[in-house]
Order: sequence, then C-alpha cells, then structure tokens
Amino acid sequence: MTRAVVTDIEGTTSSLSFVKDVLFPYARAHLPDFVRQHSLEPEVKALLDDARQISGADLDDEQLIAQFIAWIDRDQKITPLKSLQGLIWQDGYRQGAFKGHIYPDAAERLKDWHARGHALYVYSSGSVYAQKLLFGHSEYGDLTPLFSGYFDTHIGGKRQAASYSAIARQIGLPAADILFLSDIEAELDAARAAGFDTCWLVRDRAVDSRAAHRQVNDFTAILL
Repeated sequence: MTRAVVTDIEGTTSSLSFVKDVLFPYARAHLPDFVRQHSLEPEVKALLDDARQISGADLDDEQLIAQFIAWIDRDQKITPLKSLQGLIWQDGYRQGAFKGHIYPDAAERLKDWHARGHALYVYSSGSVYAQKLLFGHSEYGDLTPLFSGYFDTHIGGKRQAASYSAIARQIGLPAADILFLSDIEAELDAARAAGFDTCWLVRDRAVDSRAAHRQVNDFTAILL
C-alpha cells in the first residue's frame, strides 16, 4: 500500500526545458555578480569555502567564479553550486523573472493525493531551497503546503540505493510503502534496490510495457 510518494522534479513534475533553458542560464549569467556582491555574507561565504574544499585549492573569488561556471558547463552535481544557484534563483523568482513550471497533471494529482492523506516528498539534485522556490512560486501558486519534506544531494546521490534507504528512515515508513517517481531509469533502479515501489515518467515517448519499471506518460495514469 502506498502511504507516501517521493517525486523527482526535472522531467517528472516539471519540464526539462524550464530547468535547462530558463533556470540554468539565469544562474550562469548572474552568478559572477552575485558572488562579488554577496561573498562576505555568512551563508554565501560558507558555500564558497565548501567549494574551495571540493576544488582542492585556495581559490580567490574570481577563480571560484570560473570554477562554478566550469561546473555548470559540465552539468556537475556539486552541492555548494546547487545551493548557490538556489540563492540566485530566489532573486529571479522574487523579481518576477519567471515562475516555476509544473505540468498541469502533476499539480492536479499532487493536490488530490495530499487531500487523500498521502504524504508527499521531493527528492532532486537541485538544493532543497531551490525545490521550495520552484514549488513556492509555481504557475499554480504556492504548492509547498502539499509537501511533508524535501531531499537533495546532502542525503546522497540519486543513483545510490543507500540514499533511498536514508530517505525511508527519515520519512519513518517501510520502503515498500513509498512510491518513487522519476524519468531516469538509473534512479528508479536505485530506489527499487532500496525496496521502494517505482514509476517511470516517459512524457515524450510511448509507454513500453516491457520496461524494467512501470511506465506512464503523466500523473493521471498513476493510481495510488
């Protein structure tokens, strides 16, 4: 019996194009000035120090900016970078530069599941803060009250079974009672290895009944 749902964001609740064509370019364009203007603020300074440790060098701010841009261009899931992007996106959302994209079927079903008593969670490679910004400034208004919690790469990589076991422990439910939704097969493999039920979102192609995980085109086909 499904008692909780953990959902990915990119390609699952939200379009890949919004993240890749709107959010990422915005963060890349605004990152240099953001670091220069906020580097002495405690939250930003801590992220810069974390990035220096990961880079293995005592980089100055301009060198760090170049390192961040290189990580962005290589699409690397570096935790301090993801957190920094979240702070930059905060400014964009608040200034009305964009709204968080949510598929209509995802918004409808998430509201329905919440109303029916299912606990909802998010697990994304984007920072928890970035997740809350997207759902908090969505095209359907503030959807954050629907969710009981959020997880990012601080709990582990999305292709590692141990990450899902840790999520189950934090949720406080048996893994078999948790459904994980994603558009990435390797993530679903890891979740299943941890005992989760899984569902594969394939929005841009036909459902394959022989796939390793149950496939659906959108949230309306997911029955809890």
